[in-house]
Amino acid sequence: MVAILFLVGVAVAAFVGYNIGGATTGPAFGPAVGADVLSKSGAAALMSVFFFMGAGTLGQRVVTTLGEDLVSGSNVFTLETSIVVLFFIGGALFVGNFAGVPASTSMTAVGAIAGLGLATNTLNWGAMGEIAIWWLVAPIIGFWVSGIVGRYFYSSIDSWVAIDSTEGALFEFDRTGVVPKPVPGPNTTRRELFGGFVVVAIGCLMAFASGTSNIANAIAPLVGAGVEIQPMILLGSAAVAVGAFTIARRTLDTLGNDITDLPLTAAIVVAVVSSGIVISLSAVGIPASFVIIATMSIVGLGWGRATRTVTVREGIRGEKEPTVSVGALTADEMPAIGEGDANDVPSASDLFNPGTSARVVLMQNVVPILSTVGALVTFSALFTFVW
Repeated sequence: MVAILFLVGVAVAAFVGYNIGGATTGPAFGPAVGADVLSKSGAAALMSVFFFMGAGTLGQRVVTTLGEDLVSGSNVFTLETSIVVLFFIGGALFVGNFAGVPASTSMTAVGAIAGLGLATNTLNWGAMGEIAIWWLVAPIIGFWVSGIVGRYFYSSIDSWVAIDSTEGALFEFDRTGVVPKPVPGPNTTRRELFGGFVVVAIGCLMAFASGTSNIANAIAPLVGAGVEIQPMILLGSAAVAVGAFTIARRTLDTLGNDITDLPLTAAIVVAVVSSGIVISLSAVGIPASFVIIATMSIVGLGWGRATRTVTVREGIRGEKEPTVSVGALTADEMPAIGEGDANDVPSASDLFNPGTSARVVLMQNVVPILSTVGALVTFSALFTFVW
């Protein structure tokens, strides 16, 4: 019977890891994919490698935190309770992934464990409160920092970086040798190549950070029940890789294309802001809500760029010009002052999609609630029935 329960637990943990791969690949590499710097398969491969590196190093500390500190009872995690907790984590994440919206794995996992703690009166309220406060504050910081950059500084940053996307692929594979090697595309400029390396490198850093915090969401309950940590890290990382290559394609579309138009400069801004916040939280031991922070950074940048208005004072012939529309200001290249029709530009909805953004924010709150309430109701009923 124990062997059967263990196999069921491993299967459910793998299912959770699969959904983590689907939920976290988008925030890490969505900007790079949306800017046509990286293919979806390339994003999945990099996600798999750097997630495993993060999981195998700092990730072990977070596993211990979620497996021991969040719930104070010494015998709370058993194979049976771990399976139920993982079931709610995986099920709730699958709902978000199926909807094409990457949900927060940290919020979903902590919510399910908190449901167990509430039902058994073993929840560590101090630890839970500290985590919850940062979950509220960090996305707000990400939204407003990105929004301010998008509204007031984006044009200056864009002109300074001067990364213009050219036609064709950023990289191609030279297959003349025995081993194919990546080379710059035929139209790729040095600035574009540098920008591509930057946004991909930051995506890799975010994937590493995801591994440090999110591996615990898949395996912490089983490790808390006494299963060895190293084999579980291998299992969880492999499952994440499968999710990155499959279901993550939907979330890559959502974060790379549907919320806001992301030229390369915008992708770099989003990656810098969100990764900076995630790393800062990880440094102080807080399991970061990786998906929420990255998503709100994208939404904030799109909102900031879409709501900016500027009056052009002088034309090239010293004439007064009308106010340039939002679309012109958010485009990668402003039309020359005094040339063309100022209204003949993309609309704000091309750069910021309120409907998609609202769906993302709604689902990212619904999914953790599903795991928390489901675990609380289930464990309350189970423990009432048993005792």
